[in-house]
Amino acid sequence: MSDLPFTLDQLRILKAIAAEGSFKRAADSLYVSQPAVSLQVQNLERQLDVPLFDRGGRRAQLTEAGHLLLSYGDRILTLCQETCRAIEDLQNLQGGTLIVGASQTTGTYLLPRMIGLFRQNYPDVAVQLHVHSTRRTAWSVANGQIDLAIIGGEVPPELQDSLEIIPYAEDELALILPVLHSLAHLGTVQKEDLYKLQFITLDSQSTIRKVIDQVLTRCGIETRRLKIEMELNSIEAIKNAVQAGLGAAFVSISAIEKELQMGVLHRARIEDVVVNRTLSVIINPNRYRSKAAEAFFKEILPQFASHKPVAVDDRINQDAAEPVEPLSLEATTSKPGGK
Repeated sequence: MSDLPFTLDQLRILKAIAAEGSFKRAADSLYVSQPAVSLQVQNLERQLDVPLFDRGGRRAQLTEAGHLLLSYGDRILTLCQETCRAIEDLQNLQGGTLIVGASQTTGTYLLPRMIGLFRQNYPDVAVQLHVHSTRRTAWSVANGQIDLAIIGGEVPPELQDSLEIIPYAEDELALILPVLHSLAHLGTVQKEDLYKLQFITLDSQSTIRKVIDQVLTRCGIETRRLKIEMELNSIEAIKNAVQAGLGAAFVSISAIEKELQMGVLHRARIEDVVVNRTLSVIINPNRYRSKAAEAFFKEILPQFASHKPVAVDDRINQDAAEPVEPLSLEATTSKPGGK
């Protein structure tokens, strides 16, 4: 068998150029010189006997052959990373890496606490947290770039057959008001009261906003009748705006624990309505599952759902038709190291 016409370093360079859009930025990201990058690309094109980049424009554009090589190169590099991690696992969690993904709210307010507990138990394991939209996170799990993820939105239909989607916890979307609001002194507010409030929301195109609108609709709340006072680009900005008396908002209960303890926001109960969304754990059952990922699944996730630990394989092999007991994020009372 003849030698392969490319090396792993050349594939990494190709991937970096495609991601950065230029040879110079790719060189900077890889901590090598631009001439070294250019030379590697020239050698690769000579070995393959095809051009990989159109060099006419200011931005490095892949040719059809370049796109094809990049597609296979991504898979080759991912498999190499899995191989290295499998070998690291032989050290029995005395090293290695855990890569966890999350959608925006869970990644900002829930996952840091989970990772903190995991690091107490396994200080030698490096942990990476990737926080993106549900869609991008799901694709990263499918491609093997993330070990497991916790999401609050729906997995893209094209990935639902290839990913294991495990209902994990019920996350309440709480109605928050300024503490001096006229409705804040009431025990509960009526559904009709919602249509009189001025709401602060995320941008209408954001995944979290769409999820909240879907959940409110399922609860019988007509979202088109809600008066939107302003749209902001983060949950933190929304909380600050409500605290300043600019309006009301629906946010995840996990995002306002500190503010409720400090008494700077009022959480209003809606009579006969509890607005919940289901958080799910997603994994790719066809990818290598590291010991670090298994430990996170079996030891950390159950503690933050106030539920007894379940073996990873038992949960994965569970009949899809069998109902999974809803879990509550508010019931978290476990101490580090507890079961």
